[in-house]
Amino acid sequence: MSTHDELPIPDYDQLTLGTITHRIRSLTQPDLERLLEHERATAHRVQVEEIMQARVKQLADGAEPSGGDPTQAPPVGGGSGGSSVSPQQSPDDNTPLRHGVASQTPKRGRS
Repeated sequence: MSTHDELPIPDYDQLTLGTITHRIRSLTQPDLERLLEHERATAHRVQVEEIMQARVKQLADGAEPSGGDPTQAPPVGGGSGGSSVSPQQSPDDNTPLRHGVASQTPKRGRS
């Protein structure tokens, strides 16, 4: 089994099924088989394994890897994480209405 740093796709363990589907298209058969071995030994996601097995078969049948370098893909999450919203952006009176009726919510709209 390959260690995380040896995988042909950076941040592989954090990728979604859809992202994996796109990124494996640029892998060679040996790289894809190494990634499939890692998947089987760690997360063991059936859908991911099926997609990888289908791609291995395509490559074995003569398909060529698409262009691109999976190590140059943008990082997962891209950004500092968290919300850009702060308490200062919250309205002063953010008490939710009780059953949708303002008069039934104590202190709503009163200081």
